[in-house]
Amino acid sequence: MSYLSVYDDKNPASPVWESREFAAIAQKLGAAGVRFEQWKAAIDLPPHADDALIMKAYAAEIERLKREEGYKTVDVIRVMPDNPKRFELRQKFLSEHTHVEDEVRFFVDGAGVFYLHIDGQVYMTLCERGDLIGVPDGVPHWFDFGATPHVAAIRLFTNAEGWVAQYTGDDIADYFPKFEKEAA
Repeated sequence: MSYLSVYDDKNPASPVWESREFAAIAQKLGAAGVRFEQWKAAIDLPPHADDALIMKAYAAEIERLKREEGYKTVDVIRVMPDNPKRFELRQKFLSEHTHVEDEVRFFVDGAGVFYLHIDGQVYMTLCERGDLIGVPDGVPHWFDFGATPHVAAIRLFTNAEGWVAQYTGDDIADYFPKFEKEAA
């Protein structure tokens, strides 16, 4: 179940707002300029579906976003507990950064947390299967899939180079709770 907790960026100890209700989460994130949707697959996906089948299952939604936002490239990323680069990838995503394009992720399977640093607040957003988040370009953020990652996500880009980060150099991510979960 999706979850959002909002913190004052100077107080990571206790949230000032939290919810598990999709409508409330979408409204709160929307007010901050962040897209949050839930998608359903057009076809049933078997466990360990390949990229082509995943893209086919969500083709209508992908095409809608491409038309609306001008995304040019789409891919599927997976990070699982047996990935030999999981620790390196986690560290790369855990540092606060921005992008010159929106960061759009649809969670096909598993979960992860986006931390959005907006106007003196940190929006700690747990995204799970079925959730789409669109972080606007220029918004400082970081992402955590946990020490035992289990995530498969569709990524949409306007930039053909894909994921390119500009790190802020701020150590804010060090002070907020990490995403910890049991292995899938």
